[in-house]
Amino acid sequence: MSAQAGKLAQFVTQVRGRVIVSCQALAHEPLHGAQIMARMAAAAQQGGAAAIRANGPEDVRAIVAAVDLPVIGLFKEDIPGYPVYITPTLAHAVQIGRAGAAAIAIDATARARPQPGTLAEFIDAIHSETGCLVLADISTEEEGIAAEAAGADMVSTTMSGYTETSPQQREPDLALVAALARRLRVPLLAEGRYRLPEQVAAALQAGALAVVVGGAITRPQEITRWFVEGIAGATGA
Repeated sequence: MSAQAGKLAQFVTQVRGRVIVSCQALAHEPLHGAQIMARMAAAAQQGGAAAIRANGPEDVRAIVAAVDLPVIGLFKEDIPGYPVYITPTLAHAVQIGRAGAAAIAIDATARARPQPGTLAEFIDAIHSETGCLVLADISTEEEGIAAEAAGADMVSTTMSGYTETSPQQREPDLALVAALARRLRVPLLAEGRYRLPEQVAAALQAGALAVVVGGAITRPQEITRWFVEGIAGATGA
């Protein structure tokens, strides 16, 4: 077994049938800050999380130091002229790898990316430069198949609902999970608008290896908004 295959096998064993918690807060959000996200990750570990997904080298480094869980790292940055913002270049990926991530998530949709070359060349360069697993965030069945062919170690439905070519819906894209589970040979993660345990269970039953839950656990401003919108008009106020 190659070193890369061994890393993937270990990751699969750690997360199979479990919840991965996304601990992210952008600069404009109240909980922004590496130490705050590290505490959030520690709380998620206490609650039974199998792994953590985190944004930016500072957050990844702090979380790696705070928890005994594998970290899926990414680096969000808007680059003018390109819709891709999740780990858009090799330089971003290298920083995440150096911060201690076990896997690096990249936008593997069919949209234009600033990194020169093909998706396969991008993934190969990340493997060579970091030694990390590569998780391909996709939005459609075709993108998932293409990501596997390009050498991604895992595929995630993260981007469904966030591209023009994917369904625009409030609920998780369970149809995409089921379709990819039938066709992929690499592990599949489900992510995107999972708010209820029943939805997580449905994704696992549809064939996902594990499910990433973010806002429903780690973004209190979003959770509060759901409650506020849910009772709008109920009191007659």
